[in-house]
Amino acid sequence: MSKILIVEDDSALSMGLCFELDAGGCLTVPAYNCQKARQLIEYENYDLVILDVNLPDGNGFDLCREIKAVRPKLPVIFLTANDLEQDELNGFELGADDYITKPFSIQILKRRVEVALRRTLEMGAEKKDCYDDGFLHVDFAALIAWRGGEKLVITPNEYKLLRILTANAGDLVTRQLLLEKLWDCDGNYVDDHTLTVTMNRLRAKVEEEGHYYIRTVRGMGYIWKSENASK
Repeated sequence: MSKILIVEDDSALSMGLCFELDAGGCLTVPAYNCQKARQLIEYENYDLVILDVNLPDGNGFDLCREIKAVRPKLPVIFLTANDLEQDELNGFELGADDYITKPFSIQILKRRVEVALRRTLEMGAEKKDCYDDGFLHVDFAALIAWRGGEKLVITPNEYKLLRILTANAGDLVTRQLLLEKLWDCDGNYVDDHTLTVTMNRLRAKVEEEGHYYIRTVRGMGYIWKSENASK
């Protein structure tokens, strides 16, 4: 099920969009301003953002720039009353996948949402065995990793951690889930202390100043964040 963030301050329009897209099999989350959208993007993972330009506490163009800085592959569709050609060009220059002006056809919007989601799925299928953000590259099939062009020596369990964390980027991965997934090379259960040690070793290998990935949520687990995010 695709998860869509809808950033729209018109509550009636927002509810209508949520209803139509939910009925089509998606899971929608509304945000009525930039502040709420930032919070949701930071702590949750989405497959698509539908974004208005004119918001009560900011500008959708600026918000799109922020989103693309931390989630460059997250597709964005502008849905706005700003119908000037320059506004549309600005949207595409910021990395938007589509730009739809109001008033609009809900059926056309749904079709364009389907296209954007399908494109993302196809790209993900092509790269499902790799993680690459331009600084850190991990080939899970070949068990090879580089950090800033430097080849890393990573253990099998560290690769398992990386695969789970990157596959759930932006979402909390609990310690319990990691303990259930991790076993040593002899098939022995990995205990809580070993998990902590392994996670610390992995951090030391993949992170450096300006490139932080693993955020600890004390007493709960870990969140994988894109590079250049705050530690």
